[in-house]
Amino acid sequence: MRVLVVEDEAPLAEAIARGLRREGMAVDVALDGDDGHEKASVTRYDVVVLDRDLPGMPGDDLCREIVRSGELTRVLMLTASTAVSERVEGLSLGADDYVAKPFAFPELVARVRALGRRATPAAPPVLTAGDIELDPSRRTVHRGGEPVDLTRKEFGVLEVLLSAGGAVVSSEDLLERVWDENADPFTTTVRVTVMTLRKKLGEPGVIETVVGSGYRVPGAGPAEDAQGEAGGTSGARGSSESGSLT
Repeated sequence: MRVLVVEDEAPLAEAIARGLRREGMAVDVALDGDDGHEKASVTRYDVVVLDRDLPGMPGDDLCREIVRSGELTRVLMLTASTAVSERVEGLSLGADDYVAKPFAFPELVARVRALGRRATPAAPPVLTAGDIELDPSRRTVHRGGEPVDLTRKEFGVLEVLLSAGGAVVSSEDLLERVWDENADPFTTTVRVTVMTLRKKLGEPGVIETVVGSGYRVPGAGPAEDAQGEAGGTSGARGSSESGSLT
């Protein structure tokens, strides 16, 4: 899930971002309305956590712009006021949810997750490649019916590669979709993650390196397509064990 936090109090914005990242989300931060508007205009976010009282473009105007864009992005508004009239006004602007400061962080996480689910039009299909099966909804991975334990970043990389249906995905695309804007494009982060992922899957050749271009998983695609050719791998989903994210 990709989240944009628009909050002018830098310590609070960074605290929210750190907490959401620990929950496995890719998070960008904007400290004023203008920067928030620019980021929301060029990147598709699942959820925007938006403070109403912002320098630059007001939070209310930014909320209207996000709603007017027609994207599935959900807006969670933050405010220092606990007045019912404030909440009603915020929701009338098109915000999907409203949280008053100070708030309990577990509640904020739960609300962001709930909005993220609403931002997804349908449950994503199970993805497969050979005997590898990834279930985006359950956040599980199996190989040959056996669970594979992955970190959140490893899971994210594998999900993006399988979703590409065998096409090449560049390191830059993986950084943007799995990490966030603060990730250094010149680091070996992606390469190291792919290396570890190959080891956990038990077969280095599962993820191919395309020199100068990126990575690909041959034969990847939705489970329905694979089942039409090979009878599916439903046994893995029926297993009593699940690969967990660590």
